[in-house]
Amino acid sequence: MEVKLHRSIVDFMSTEWNALLAESYPFMRYEFLAALEQNNGTGPRYGWLPRHIGAYADGKLIGALANYEKDNTYGEFVFDWSWADAYQRHGLPYYPKWVVAAPYTPATGPRLLIHPDQEWQAVATVLIEGLQHFQQEANISSLHILFTNRHETEFLMQQGFMTRLGCQFHWHNQDYRDFQDFLDSFTSKKRKNIKQERRYAQASQADIEIITGNNATEDQLAAAELFYRRTFDEKYGTATLNLGFFTQIARTMGDQLVLIMASRNQQYIAGAICFRDKNTLYGRHWGCIEEHDHLHFEVCFYQGIEYCISEGLQRFEPGAQGEHKISRGFLPTPTWSSHWINHPEFRHAIQHFLNQETAGMEDYIATMTSRSPYKKIIHE
Repeated sequence: MEVKLHRSIVDFMSTEWNALLAESYPFMRYEFLAALEQNNGTGPRYGWLPRHIGAYADGKLIGALANYEKDNTYGEFVFDWSWADAYQRHGLPYYPKWVVAAPYTPATGPRLLIHPDQEWQAVATVLIEGLQHFQQEANISSLHILFTNRHETEFLMQQGFMTRLGCQFHWHNQDYRDFQDFLDSFTSKKRKNIKQERRYAQASQADIEIITGNNATEDQLAAAELFYRRTFDEKYGTATLNLGFFTQIARTMGDQLVLIMASRNQQYIAGAICFRDKNTLYGRHWGCIEEHDHLHFEVCFYQGIEYCISEGLQRFEPGAQGEHKISRGFLPTPTWSSHWINHPEFRHAIQHFLNQETAGMEDYIATMTSRSPYKKIIHE
């Protein structure tokens, strides 16, 4: 096998790259990564420089890593500012670092992309060895592989990576027939609260529709982009995605882009931008130009749950953080990232920090689980 370093996603053929995805996970598809790169979501403007790794056998791509060189932590959702500060206090450079991730996307999924016809462990080992070789050549301080699935996390632990535990709140479909069947699984008080929230949202007299990318008009995409940008403007963040990005993925990713849009008087006033694959709906962004009681919960949570039930999807991941999601049926779910630190003393110190953090996170997950609104224990 041969391993190569690439500085653009366009170095790969889209069909070869997508053939590595045994699942339909949207955020590692060639089309998603290409739309980011071609619309300045990744590249020098925001400090996501492509350093992708490809593994080849007889000239054929059999494995890959979507790897980026970073001089900041923006858009990662696994925060290591304190690690960078500690390096700086000791006069050592933490940046640049390398990050294997779906940019701006805290959604668990495959990170070691390996052709399903290949022996997984063998190709995975070659990819990680190649990643570490190129890292040493480039004098990079550390490697960070974010939102790995359980299988990858265990493999990376065997390769000497440190594991960081996180928590999100996900909904799991228990073969619900409809939304009322879902509500019937709640305790009486929690069920009553959701019904009340939906009545408040209905009082806004907003019409809600679900639009897939392949059916979205230019006006609908423009409205979705406006809502996305407005949220970042109000929160003093940086809106790294633009209308060109959304227009491109609507065309290239089709029904994997899902817009949940609310309108009043024939004007769109709010919307949620989601993605989907065969099993999961991923809530990614929300925004509005009018404030209405509980419309956010209706568009971002309840409409998404109804969509999952009607489409037979098994899981709904509405994004990072948010303890308020528990009472609405989203339960604490572990997430993982894997880290390689070159400096031996810092590696030891960070491992000590992670040991303490992991114990605290396990307690947090147990506490949040105890607040479940369901009458019975819900399993993944």
